[in-house]
Amino acid sequence: MKKVLIAIDYHPVSEQVAHAGYELANKLDAEICLIHVLADVAYYGTQFPTFMGYDGYTNLGPDLDMALEMRNVAKEFLQKAAEHLNDPKVTTHLAEGETADVLLEYAGEWGADMIVMGTHSHSKLEKLLMGTVAQKVLEKTTIPVYMVPVKK
Repeated sequence: MKKVLIAIDYHPVSEQVAHAGYELANKLDAEICLIHVLADVAYYGTQFPTFMGYDGYTNLGPDLDMALEMRNVAKEFLQKAAEHLNDPKVTTHLAEGETADVLLEYAGEWGADMIVMGTHSHSKLEKLLMGTVAQKVLEKTTIPVYMVPVKK
């Protein structure tokens, strides 16, 4: 195991995940990359024409300033997370898209030997309707996944 990819998000339990993954990677003398996946940022800034009597969205197309701001916030988050680990060898990667798919895609590109991620508590309804990122990764992965149990 020479490369460990640690998936983090904005949830406070990401600190636990980052530390657990960092400790494991150090024991393996492996390279470490923190990854954060943004949902399609263009969605957050999309402005729609009036529909169903609602004119809150007045222009067509995405608000590029909003999308850029979302990326900048995510980049700052990753930078601070890497600094928190206090190891200049830790790298970061920001990706966009469907979290499980993008995470697995980058793991392949980077040559990760292991993915570290946390398990979040979700409502039963949310799990039933959407599943979880962890579940989707486990179903599709071809490399080991180290799950860090994080509970409230």
